[in-house]
Amino acid sequence: FVDRRDVMHNDFVIVGPHSDPVEINGMSDAVAALRKIAQAKAPFYSRGDDSGTNKKELSLWEGAGIDVQQASGTWYRETGSGMGATLNTAAAVDGYTLTDRGTWISFENRRDLALLVEGDERLFNQYGVMLVNPERHPHVKKEAGTTFIEWLCSPRGQRLIGEYRLHGRRLFTPDCHQLAETAEQ
Repeated sequence: FVDRRDVMHNDFVIVGPHSDPVEINGMSDAVAALRKIAQAKAPFYSRGDDSGTNKKELSLWEGAGIDVQQASGTWYRETGSGMGATLNTAAAVDGYTLTDRGTWISFENRRDLALLVEGDERLFNQYGVMLVNPERHPHVKKEAGTTFIEWLCSPRGQRLIGEYRLHGRRLFTPDCHQLAETAEQ
C-alpha cells in the first residue's frame, strides 16, 4: 500500500453467560479474565478464522500464558466462522467469547449472553484505510481510492462516523489523524 490512515476505533469486549460461573463480570483486565476462563475450563468460543478479532484474541491468550492450541477441542473451541455465528454458538451453550463492541451492539440473538469485561487498553480496536500501490497492482483505481480516503478523513466523513448510532449507541469513535491536511487539500 502507499497510504494508510487510522480512521476510527472501537474496542473489544468479552461476553458470556449472565450467570457468569467464572466470575469475571466487571473485570477490566482482559488477560486476567481469560486466565480465569482457562483455569475453570469454561467453554470459550473463538472465531478461529485468522481475522483481526481472532489475532487480537490469540495475543490476549498469549499474554495470559495460555496455550489455546493445546486446549483446542476441549474447553477452547474454534468455530471457523464470522463473529455473528460465533456469538450464536456461545449464546446457545452458555460460553464465553471475544467480540468487537460494534458487533455486540448489533447482535440481536443474545439469549443469555451479557457483556462482562471491558475497559482494558489492550482491547483497543483500530480501523484503518489503505490505498493499494497502483504500481504493483495496475488495475487499482488510484484516483477513486484517494477520493474515498480523503472523504473518510474529511471533517464531514469523520462527523458522520461519530454520529452513526445503532440502538442509540455509537459504534465508532472517529480518529483520522490527517484531518487538518485533508481539509486544506
